[in-house]
Amino acid sequence: MCELLFNFWMKKSPVNVSVLHLRSDSATVSWEVPEGDTIIGFSISQQRQDGHMQRFIREVNTTSRSCVLWDLEEETDYIIQVQSIGLYGESQASKKVHFRTLKKTDRFPSNNDPTVQGLDKSRHLQTGEMIIIVVVLVMWAAVIALFCRQYDIIKDNDSSNNKEKAKPSSERSTPEHHSGGLLRSKVGTSLNSDSDQNHIRCFNVLLTSENDALS
Repeated sequence: MCELLFNFWMKKSPVNVSVLHLRSDSATVSWEVPEGDTIIGFSISQQRQDGHMQRFIREVNTTSRSCVLWDLEEETDYIIQVQSIGLYGESQASKKVHFRTLKKTDRFPSNNDPTVQGLDKSRHLQTGEMIIIVVVLVMWAAVIALFCRQYDIIKDNDSSNNKEKAKPSSERSTPEHHSGGLLRSKVGTSLNSDSDQNHIRCFNVLLTSENDALS
């Protein structure tokens, strides 16, 4: 009677246990649970094949059917077994599954790995964002250069206009100078010519008086 009750409450072991996404330091274990079983958690036994180290992973209040094993050693053989946890205890252990971790140099990304896919998407997003930022910066630089060029043109036009406005006043003042100078030079020459004529007259008078005295 007790054996029948034990067999009734004992859950069946998980099936289709497999190891996915092998890396040098991690691996993902997945499994399936027989139909009709109420599962509230799982328990995983992880052991190196040489028997030097053994680890137990136990989680409750979860319906997950996979678990990531971390801190594994590269190129090392491991053995795992999975048990499902129900309302009245744990199920029988699954069949042993052997796997071997990879070298660090053999860590190739898998297309079916959601983690790697997420990293690839984030890299694509980062690349797209960088391209957008570069384009925006180039456009801003072009706008600033155009603004500076227009400012220089406007400044040159203003300076040329100021010069043209200042020209007529200088041109009006210059002829007055020249005319004044010309008038002074003309007056000076006329004065010089009159004095020369007076000197000549005086010289003629002296010559005449001397001739009269000699005669």
